[in-house]
Amino acid sequence: MNKKRRNLLRSAAFSPILLGSRSLFSSPLITTLAPTRLQYSINAYTFNALLRSGEMTFFDMMEFASTLGLNAVDLTGYYFTDYPEIPDDKTLFQLKKKALQLGLNISWTGVRNNFVNPDKTSRASDIELIKNWLQVSSKLGASIMRIFTGNGKHEGYSREEVKEWMVSDFKACARYAEDTGVMVGMQHHNDFLYEADEIIDIFKRVNSDWFGLILDIGSLRKGDPYKEIQKLAPYANYWFIKELVYVDGVAEPVNMKKIAIILKEVNYTGYISFESLTDGDPKQIVTTMYNDFRTAYEKL
Repeated sequence: MNKKRRNLLRSAAFSPILLGSRSLFSSPLITTLAPTRLQYSINAYTFNALLRSGEMTFFDMMEFASTLGLNAVDLTGYYFTDYPEIPDDKTLFQLKKKALQLGLNISWTGVRNNFVNPDKTSRASDIELIKNWLQVSSKLGASIMRIFTGNGKHEGYSREEVKEWMVSDFKACARYAEDTGVMVGMQHHNDFLYEADEIIDIFKRVNSDWFGLILDIGSLRKGDPYKEIQKLAPYANYWFIKELVYVDGVAEPVNMKKIAIILKEVNYTGYISFESLTDGDPKQIVTTMYNDFRTAYEKL
């Protein structure tokens, strides 16, 4: 084969990759030419009671996710035995090995924090917690770690003052995230930020490639949730799909077709995590959600 022909074949082989590529932490607003490629996960809070009682372990959760055909699991920090103390490496690496054996990713981790708290010392402690668990997340191979805005009273301080220190705290977390290679993702969680516009405002004010948004469809409870979800969708780095949404604060079953249409419109190509919060068999609920979503999505 002559040199010219080899060069032509090499160019042809790599061109689709270059055209369809997108930096892992580039702005989610940048349009990609790659086909939509969703990945599916399950959040540990789905099994909250079972994990806390010891009836289920992370290993059991992984087995279920693999059997169902999911791609990943979300391992929430506070289901580790000694939380908020960080687990030893042996514990983390056993989980990592189990995920490999089952063909799963550990895509997500999460901790509790409260950046609404006026006590600066308390917030600094939470930043240190996040810093430590970013190290844990990196060892597990997770790409993103969930943090909250927080909640509670802030008497004597306006909402804007709270937002100012919240943005500062998020920026500090993003700097640690860059050092560990794990993005921090804000889950709005119906705690302090209730509407899409103010969530986007905080996201833009932090303005870091290492600070992302986890779109929680069950935590938009003012007005039409689907319109709010549509506003947030272009910014989302990770999605939580739950069985209920709230229309003017009133719960109703999620319309999977509407969610699927929004995802298609923004050509989302990342992870969707299913999380059940209602009574009943969590395995059956998640199985139904997963099948209903895939049916709606694949029909579009």
